[in-house]
Amino acid sequence: MLRLTPVPHPPSAEGPARRLVRSACAAAVIAAQLALPAPALAQLPGMGDGGEMTASAERHLGDQIARELYRDPDYIDDPVLAEYVDDIWQRLLAAARTRGDLTPELDERFAWTVVLGRDRTINAFALPGGYLGVNLGLIAVVGSRDELATVLGHELSHVTQRHIARQMSKQSKQMPLMLAGLILGAIAASKSRSADAGQAVIMGSQAAFMQNQLGFSRDMEREADRVGFGVMTQAGYAPQGAASMFEKLQYASRLNDNGSYPYLRSHPLNSERIADMQGRFQFKPGTAPAPLPLAMDHAMIASRARVLTRPGVDVLRLAIDSASSGEFAKSSPAQQAGTLYAAAMAASELRDFKTARALAQRLVTRTAGDAPASRLARLLSAEIELTANAAPAAAALLDPKAKDRPEMLLSAQAAVAMRNPAPMIPPLRDWVAVHPRDASAWRTLANLYGAQNDTVRAVRADAEANVAILDYPGARDRLRAAQDLIRKASQGQAGGMPVDHYEASIIDTRARAVEALFKEQAAEAPLR
Repeated sequence: MLRLTPVPHPPSAEGPARRLVRSACAAAVIAAQLALPAPALAQLPGMGDGGEMTASAERHLGDQIARELYRDPDYIDDPVLAEYVDDIWQRLLAAARTRGDLTPELDERFAWTVVLGRDRTINAFALPGGYLGVNLGLIAVVGSRDELATVLGHELSHVTQRHIARQMSKQSKQMPLMLAGLILGAIAASKSRSADAGQAVIMGSQAAFMQNQLGFSRDMEREADRVGFGVMTQAGYAPQGAASMFEKLQYASRLNDNGSYPYLRSHPLNSERIADMQGRFQFKPGTAPAPLPLAMDHAMIASRARVLTRPGVDVLRLAIDSASSGEFAKSSPAQQAGTLYAAAMAASELRDFKTARALAQRLVTRTAGDAPASRLARLLSAEIELTANAAPAAAALLDPKAKDRPEMLLSAQAAVAMRNPAPMIPPLRDWVAVHPRDASAWRTLANLYGAQNDTVRAVRADAEANVAILDYPGARDRLRAAQDLIRKASQGQAGGMPVDHYEASIIDTRARAVEALFKEQAAEAPLR
């Protein structure tokens, strides 16, 4: 909360009322800067009413924020987790289109990209321009796809309902009221010759402003709950997941709850939200809602998320020990699969490959008969072999013709390690043609080209990976390096490397496009 505190002044001929007028003017400027985000003031164009951001401006701001997230050490592109989350995300997007919540304009202009972070906090957050941040801590605790779909649907609705733009519009419209309150306070102080009277008016106007802002935020949360519930149920997810997810959030927030009254919170109380979700799905009288069963593959995904949060050596050892504890035999098959998955991953992280392989084999046996879980067990076994520098063993577990992203990237890594990149280049090349913003696929393709001694294509693929994460300076440098290689080859200075004129033309075209993006990015005001 913004708080205006009188600043002590040295004795002077200037009276307290005049000093308060000066303080109020300074406070008005500071409040205006703090209440409205700096990028919006600096560069974001408004719509017809001068208050709400355009879709292109919101996307531009989202790109700025996403670029910082991609640079964050906690950013992670784990193909297995990303595939799992993206499958839910795409189903929700399709449902939002069907319901009309996602308009064709936003569908075309926004990124609709999920960014994963290693943070253990149970959280997901909507960003401007269709970006969504998801912490691995959230994936680690949700008990079903339906619960995860509840959170993703809620955050998706923040974007489709333009809550960020609306919030900025609300602030810009209320700012004159706040400034008016500051000026009235200064006038009251001047007439009464009492700084206390003016300060009381100023604080009162500011409190009203902040309360209005909190109320507007709560309304947004309720709207996101309502629309998100419709989206997740339209997508085919169980409505019980909404209530059970909010129950988890309430349990997780108890230790961190400051006990504020509901009208001092920016989000509605979780108990209110649980009741609302239960009210939207009317259970049969006299019966409790059927609990959502724990799916075996979901238990394994949650375990993967827990290990990838880098919990520390002691926690990894506990994960290994849990696979042989007395509680293991008492747990359900899905829980056992999750425990074995975490234990095998933990042993691989600790470089204990003998134990990792033994646990992975137990996992394969445990998941037999469950196709999604069995696939995850096989992919984990291949990961363990690659980490142990046993690429042929990994390749034997993988299908190089598979079209799914995790298996394709693992097969490509095995191909690079075995110095046999040729079979995996066509499928990766086809993949990035359809998914040009897949930075990890571009990097893997660069490695394949490098293993084939095709340096120019390797450098260009590396540049495209930088473009995918909005690193235009890095992309420009790599494309310039590719141009230098081509120039040297054409002059006979590249050791006999042939010149591919088609590739050279592509690189020149991309270099011009990236140069324009680089200049636009360099002209941006930095995020503050």
